[in-house]
Amino acid sequence: MSLGYIGENIPAEWAQPLLTDLVKPKQWKTIPTKDLREEGYVVYGANGKIGFYNEFTHENPTLMITCRGATCGNLHISEPYSYINGNAMALDRQQVDLIGVNFLRYALEARGLTDTISGSAQPQITRQGLSNVRIPLPPLAEQKVIADKLENMLAKVETTKARIERIPEILKTFRQSVLAAAVSGKLTEDWRASSKYSSVTQLPISWQREKASDVCEKVQSGSTPRNDPFSQNGTVPFLKVYNIVDQKIDFDYKPQFVRKELHNTKLKRSIGLPNDVVMNIVGPPLGKVAILTNQYPEWNLNQAITLFRPNAKILNFKYLYFVLCEGELVRAVMPDTKGSVGQVNISLTQCREALIPVPTIEEQTEIVRRVEDIFSFADNIEQKAIAALERVNNLTQSILAKAFRGELTADWREANPDLITGKNSAESLLRKITAEQKKLLANKPRRRKRCNG
Repeated sequence: MSLGYIGENIPAEWAQPLLTDLVKPKQWKTIPTKDLREEGYVVYGANGKIGFYNEFTHENPTLMITCRGATCGNLHISEPYSYINGNAMALDRQQVDLIGVNFLRYALEARGLTDTISGSAQPQITRQGLSNVRIPLPPLAEQKVIADKLENMLAKVETTKARIERIPEILKTFRQSVLAAAVSGKLTEDWRASSKYSSVTQLPISWQREKASDVCEKVQSGSTPRNDPFSQNGTVPFLKVYNIVDQKIDFDYKPQFVRKELHNTKLKRSIGLPNDVVMNIVGPPLGKVAILTNQYPEWNLNQAITLFRPNAKILNFKYLYFVLCEGELVRAVMPDTKGSVGQVNISLTQCREALIPVPTIEEQTEIVRRVEDIFSFADNIEQKAIAALERVNNLTQSILAKAFRGELTADWREANPDLITGKNSAESLLRKITAEQKKLLANKPRRRKRCNG
């Protein structure tokens, strides 16, 4: 692991003490979940607040490290009068008037603690693992300047990050509004006007609502035969609901195949072809829709999926896909759906009798063109947002690295030499911290305070 600010990269005026020279890592007794209360002193677990208790371990805000589980190395600062349990490593005996809590947190975030993690099945950070960690220690006045600068800069980064993270959800809502406009006729109002079509309040007068069975050559759900039908020698892909991801087919995830013989006999009724539109009929969630690709010449599907094969003279398969993605079919049948507890089913009959808004084939083609153009534009924005988010995430680490190489405060040090030398130097500060630690060791620890009730 690269520790970019350690050694020759830190200013000459800084010290490089061990973390354990500054604090005493300690795991306090873990409170069983059954003993937590609804009020009292805040209790911190591995990843923040988990409840309340009638005792506290820490009177002052204290930095803690998640020391067990997948989030090992995460950092939190407790509220005053809190209990920090054993799933977090409390950094005790910190002399906050000599090294700030926020400064120490930023220093550890900049360094990272990946190299202190041990164990694979159950990752953990131990006191031994922290024993070799070194921290860049500027003079006290410079610590405060660094902490203030980082607080301001990182707050701006977090604000920017939050805005970018909202973009996918905004685009999801936008796409849904485009689909609603597409299947209601609003998206192509101008096209109809130029094509001498007229419209009414609900569907355009040139549109009809038709049963799916009347505009499709086939509407059929699948089935799963008994006696372990899936074979390593199978050649026909067998589609399951988990293969429909983000309204597309993803057959790279847990693919299963059936034998050609079985496909053409017992499973013959649910043979799917490229450009068939499929939708799950067992949920939640309902409304997962995709178009079968030409990755395979034929497909088959299980009982939780229905395929729609549109009559190409009446119904454009991409238009049908957008109609099903819009979701009116599911919303219309939801009051009459059946299923066991925790499960909702749409019947094959409901699928066949579902009403599809059907404009002319020419208008369907125009709708498909417009929706694809708009979605392509939205996809481009989303990709840019993803790239921007990655840059913002990298920016946080870049700012921290600059701070702990001394770059953010280079001008400040030049302007304030008296605040970083002599009695104000980092070496002098470290001697004071060491002296205070010795005093604390000589004193008997205070007992934890109890909250009655």
